[in-house]
Amino acid sequence: MIKTKKLFKSFGYAFEGIKYVLEHDQNLIIHFIATIIVSLMSIYFRLSAFEVAILFLTILVVVCAEMINSAIEKVIDLIKSEHHISAKIAKDVASGMVLVTAVGAIGVGILVFLPYIIDLF
Repeated sequence: MIKTKKLFKSFGYAFEGIKYVLEHDQNLIIHFIATIIVSLMSIYFRLSAFEVAILFLTILVVVCAEMINSAIEKVIDLIKSEHHISAKIAKDVASGMVLVTAVGAIGVGILVFLPYIIDLF
């Protein structure tokens, strides 16, 4: 049986996490601005449902990677107050994860939007 109170608390914690990264992670704000731009372009070019789904799944991956990166950085900051090469490597790898997903998202965006942009000219 589902415990309703515990379930609502879990959602509350999740929303607190989302609120935290929106307030403290400037890169996530950039991703959300890109999401708005992609949304507007999707409407303008009248993309198919499949194309929109691909774009938003790609955006979801980037946003999740950014949130994982933020969590990793906070945990490392919590357990390692002094500079340590392993902490640096972990943070750099997490940042690299975000970069790889963002570059991949740009590639997906180009593949989806380029034919529509070419048709304009």
